[in-house]
Amino acid sequence: MARVVHSYDDPDRFVAGTVGEPGARTFFLQARAGARLTSVACEKEQVMALAERLDVMLDEVARRFDREPSTPVGMDDTDPLEQPIEEEFRAGTMTLAWEADAEKVVIEVFAVVAADPAELEETDPVTAAMESDDAEVFIVRISEEQARAFARRAVALVASGRPSCPFCGRPIDPEGHICPRANGYRRHVRE
Repeated sequence: MARVVHSYDDPDRFVAGTVGEPGARTFFLQARAGARLTSVACEKEQVMALAERLDVMLDEVARRFDREPSTPVGMDDTDPLEQPIEEEFRAGTMTLAWEADAEKVVIEVFAVVAADPAELEETDPVTAAMESDDAEVFIVRISEEQARAFARRAVALVASGRPSCPFCGRPIDPEGHICPRANGYRRHVRE
């Protein structure tokens, strides 16, 4: 089976977004170019890591090329994900690169595929989820300003979820939280 590539060069829109309520949200990366729309499901931690690494990489690019880091002016995209949201695949490995000639950020997101359990040895500690050579891939090439705007939205998106317990760091649900640091006896309720 040949690899399916969802490629976007300078998409009209590239954002991270969610579906569902805090505590039960599904995170997506979504790109649109004209009528073409691709949505890839991912974990909250992947969205946050991508946002953080984008900022670090772009700061390094600015330092190496001796220029001021760009800031997205008027590029705040607070709109919800575009409909219909049809998950192409679940994100696994992500790569991030800078194309110096084109001055573009390249984000590649590879699908996680389930390995055949018969191919894994019983003593093999590797999980059944791994990247495959014929897995789908989502490739987005965006400007530095688009990347900064994506990162800013992604950080705000992750922060808009459930607050963390100041004692154990676990999320606090609307109805409260049994904190293991208090041996489960105190219930911390979100204010």
